[in-house]
Amino acid sequence: MGSNSSRIGDLPKNEYLKKLSGTESVSENDPFWNQLLSFSFPAPTSSTELKLLEEATISVCRSLVVNNPRTGNLGALIKVFLSRTKELKLSAECQNHIFIWQTHNALFIICCLLKVFICEMSEEELQLHFTYEEKSPGSYSSDSEDLLEELLCCLMQLITDIPLLDITYDISVEAVSTMVVFLSCQLFHKEVLRQSISHKYLMQGRCLPYTSKLVKTLLYNFIRQEKPPPPGAHVLPQQSDGGGLLYGLASGVATGLWTVFTLGGVGSKAAASPELSSPLANQSLLLLLVLANLTDAADAPNPYRQAIMSFKNTQDSSPFPSSIPHAFQINFNSLYTALCEQQTSDQATLLLYTLLHQNSNVRTYMLARTDMENLVLPILEILYHVEERNSHHVYMALIILLILTEDDGFNRSIHEVILKNITWYSERVLTEISLGSLLILVVIRTIQYNMTRTRDKYLHTNCLAALANMSAQFRSLHQYAAQRII
Repeated sequence: MGSNSSRIGDLPKNEYLKKLSGTESVSENDPFWNQLLSFSFPAPTSSTELKLLEEATISVCRSLVVNNPRTGNLGALIKVFLSRTKELKLSAECQNHIFIWQTHNALFIICCLLKVFICEMSEEELQLHFTYEEKSPGSYSSDSEDLLEELLCCLMQLITDIPLLDITYDISVEAVSTMVVFLSCQLFHKEVLRQSISHKYLMQGRCLPYTSKLVKTLLYNFIRQEKPPPPGAHVLPQQSDGGGLLYGLASGVATGLWTVFTLGGVGSKAAASPELSSPLANQSLLLLLVLANLTDAADAPNPYRQAIMSFKNTQDSSPFPSSIPHAFQINFNSLYTALCEQQTSDQATLLLYTLLHQNSNVRTYMLARTDMENLVLPILEILYHVEERNSHHVYMALIILLILTEDDGFNRSIHEVILKNITWYSERVLTEISLGSLLILVVIRTIQYNMTRTRDKYLHTNCLAALANMSAQFRSLHQYAAQRII
């Protein structure tokens, strides 16, 4: 790395990386850091390139694992990043591209190192690597300062407080990605972690006051779907529109967490990886889902889940009960629109399920909408193309229908919504059909597919339960829907 552009294949021989991971201590005030952080190279855009990056940097990372107890260089790098973030907001206002570029690069390196450290060692060892100093071999700080907690708080402040501009887009994506990677510790433990680093730092202490602000910011990042700046506007030369190298690393972590969330996936079809129009929105959604699904601490519930369960519409003027912590308000109309538009992705469907299942304010609002077809049609299309989807996505779509059909008002209203020319339904030309009749057709088709292909008894049971929920409100069924029932 350094001032010259680098290629991934050159990284193991890079003199600056060798010095960072070597046996020599580097003070946080050393000019070396400005040289190390003045790098650029094209970000990998495929899993093959990402694998090449990991293979190219693994020797450097492992060397740092061995030498860091003597040098404390990881801590020095983190302190360099922390000192720079204090001026980040002002730098954004002053359009200081170079400063933001180098700060981004510092976080980029930290996140690459963190991923390897988490894979290679226990949480206890990881914490020690954040405390080693250059005083003597194996020494560690006994100060009240906790560098790991300070880093996490800094990332939360960066995500919530730094204005989203063209020059800050990349560092915002990397901050979110770094938190996703940090929370990946659970993937490397068979048992459920209830006393992990995430519980120690994110659910109490200095990070706790940022809970509602972080959840709100991540939701608005998803709602706004901000695209990356055009080529030439990036801080980093040669940066792709993929949202930075760490997008791929964090996305891989989140894919594993998706499997954990949905309790399945063995032998199921892998989801396609569509080109992302908004890496920040996607990464924010992944982080939000990871935070929401953290296990409760031994002595306290998950505050991020509490925030997701309790937020209200901005048009709701009623006061929050004093018993509800981490409460905030968000524009439900914008949230609803984003959820309707993004259901092609697994993670957006999981968010919709989470909100319908856990937030009564959101569920009540959605069931009262007069344009429910905007939400239901994408869900039906997921089920219709069941053979092209992975099992997780199909399960979530079906459970969403199950939740919706538990409401009698929904079951009545869907027969009053008339649809024309449903192009994705290919079994038969449907020039005009009610939403309710279309729902019946798709659920029955899913049952038949399950009987002949997957033979999953839970999928079968949920399909029949949805039909049973609707049956009392069947009205003016389309002739084809009536035939399919029989």
